[in-house]
Amino acid sequence: MKSQITNALSDFFFEYETPRQVLVRNKRVGVVCRLIQLGVLAYIIGWVFIYEKGYQSTDTAVSSVFTKMKGVGYTNVSGRETVWDVADYVFPSQGDPSFVVMTNFIITEGQKMGTCPELGDKKKCSSNADCEGGSFKRQMTGVCVNATKTCEVTAWCPVEDDRIIPNPPLLISAENYTLFIKNSVTFPSFGVTRSNLVEGIDTNYISQCLYHPKTAPLCPIFKLGDIVKLSGFEFEKIAREGGAIGIVIDWTCNLDLDVKQCKPEYNFHGLYGNPNNKDNSASMGYNFRYAKHYMEDHVPKRTLLKVFGIRFDIIVKSLARQFDIIPTLTAIGSGVGIFGVATVVCDLVLLHLLPKREFYKNMKFKYTDTQTQQESFGLDSNTYYTLDAQDQVKDKSNDPDSEAGSTETEK
Repeated sequence: MKSQITNALSDFFFEYETPRQVLVRNKRVGVVCRLIQLGVLAYIIGWVFIYEKGYQSTDTAVSSVFTKMKGVGYTNVSGRETVWDVADYVFPSQGDPSFVVMTNFIITEGQKMGTCPELGDKKKCSSNADCEGGSFKRQMTGVCVNATKTCEVTAWCPVEDDRIIPNPPLLISAENYTLFIKNSVTFPSFGVTRSNLVEGIDTNYISQCLYHPKTAPLCPIFKLGDIVKLSGFEFEKIAREGGAIGIVIDWTCNLDLDVKQCKPEYNFHGLYGNPNNKDNSASMGYNFRYAKHYMEDHVPKRTLLKVFGIRFDIIVKSLARQFDIIPTLTAIGSGVGIFGVATVVCDLVLLHLLPKREFYKNMKFKYTDTQTQQESFGLDSNTYYTLDAQDQVKDKSNDPDSEAGSTETEK
């Protein structure tokens, strides 16, 4: 055991390995080698450099977005005419990149704190014992109202009745509202700043343009009906119960070209709502409640609105590329390294799969030590051994494993 360990350590410290070049004339192995090298070359040029652009460095943008809505709506509910402007139907009103445009609503006016019966579709009661406090979501008084057969509650009265959603939507005119988007991006690694108000987008152009994916793809003013249509929804369906739409501003720029070629591209995606394929899942739509409080005869009151609307989320997607010597050299170096795969595969075929594998092993590997070096024939370390079928006629050796005069005929 001790001698084995000693020999192993001696071999490790006092032996040196050097490659031996062997030229093998075998059509099958040669074709396999060239095909692998050709595949590696196609991968480096086609995938790494052309498709993935491995010669460029990348950076993502720091962005800012603000919005502005325009348009006026009109409703006539129970003979009450109301004009709705931006301050009434946009939430929040500060121009955020995520906002809601109200398209439908249920209004409950004149609510004040007090006691009143629940709606008729709630759990019925036959006696006060059925209305014990804390049994339901509202604070109950413990009284069963005989007129409605429902429990009396302490709440803002009268309670909201949202069982029927107006159809068609009350603010169907929102389809004609317009949305102005202003977006700026900065690529800090490259020191480039761009705005969606690119060259040629001036005050005169903005006052006349309206976004269209083909005729006006850079116009920053969008009609809500067009946005809904391009996202795959029908406006009347999504306006009735609400939904969500994503507006993606895509900044994919090649900064090796003129910076003026760095322009935004707009895409629209229906995130949630009533698509054309009639999604019947539970809890469809998007809604929320808000109240307007006021005083009347020293009594605090409020007007409650259950708002159905379309939520718009503006998302900035960015990626800029520019030539950089570091990733270029890295890509070239990794590609050159992959060329070694051809050698590994061909060695595997030669040394383990071909019928004359022992012959190739003897030709590829040579073992020597100091004593044999002194007795050697003085062959140069760069000597090439050529295996050619034509030399076989000159082979006078009967031993296929000997080195002298060793040849191989491809079959």
